[in-house]
Amino acid sequence: MKILITGANGFIGSFVVEEALNRGFEVWAAMRSSSSKDNLKGLNPNFIDLPYADKEKLKALFLQQKESIGKWDYVVHTMGLTKCKQKTDFDVVNFQYTQNLVNALIETEMVPDHFVYMSSLSAFGDGDKVTLKEIKLDDTPTPNTYYGKSKLKSENFLRSLDVEKFPYTILRPTGVYGPKEKDYFVMLQTLSNHLNPGIGYDPQYITFIYVKDLVKTIFLAIEKKAFGKAYFVADGDVWTSDDYAALCKRLLGVKALTLKIPEFLAKGVCYAFDKVGGWMGVTPTLNIDKYNILVAKNWKCDIEPLKNDLGFKADYPLERGMKECIDWYRKEGWLK
Repeated sequence: MKILITGANGFIGSFVVEEALNRGFEVWAAMRSSSSKDNLKGLNPNFIDLPYADKEKLKALFLQQKESIGKWDYVVHTMGLTKCKQKTDFDVVNFQYTQNLVNALIETEMVPDHFVYMSSLSAFGDGDKVTLKEIKLDDTPTPNTYYGKSKLKSENFLRSLDVEKFPYTILRPTGVYGPKEKDYFVMLQTLSNHLNPGIGYDPQYITFIYVKDLVKTIFLAIEKKAFGKAYFVADGDVWTSDDYAALCKRLLGVKALTLKIPEFLAKGVCYAFDKVGGWMGVTPTLNIDKYNILVAKNWKCDIEPLKNDLGFKADYPLERGMKECIDWYRKEGWLK
């Protein structure tokens, strides 16, 4: 069975490649030929560079592929931007490139047996901060970040297709962490330096999914042929931001000074970083999109459909996953 994995050199994509190889798939890893293969060390997939920006070039490449080895049985689309220099890039990469990829597959008659799209809980936005109810699949999406809006556009595009002619599944993971991930690593690094910053004074309710559990849901969706379905993906537990920090400090074996920053001040800092980053042509870790995520109070989501339809159960609750993650960071020299 042949599988195409886009964004293969990324954090999530590299784990999908590894699992697909372990399962005996003939793996095609889509990534820029100029990009680093560090995340794929020790792995030996076939590599392909897809010109997402040009649908006609994509079609020409797919026709060559069709002539040489036929179509891919499965396509897992993890490629996308979580942060960028220009806000318009979210739409270009996360939506327009996805649209080009799908249309090229359709127009060259290279439609896979199953297309799995990696979206995000951010496509729905955070839940009600007063009632603290879980976000449900039938809720109306209200994304408040450029990233989330671009993911929702891609979801709506897929939903506009005839699922019998283009079988797809949409996965919406909550916060994904694991070895090689860099945003949660910043938090761990900060705690290791004995500082525990937080934004605002009200508790934030957050959810997580370990990258290996997320990858497991991809193959469950394929096995169960969950065509036309969309799922929130989380491990099933809910943490407050303070409890999460306490767990990380215990696993790291450190004490840290807690410093709560008022929301208005944090917003000003993120706005300033955004502006300066734009002038300098760099993407700051702290930006307005990130601010909107950090101040959201409710990231609870309903995973009952995921459990009922796919039989999902997390192998990595947060403590187990974070311990494995920290061990990896230390082994690789990211943390002392």
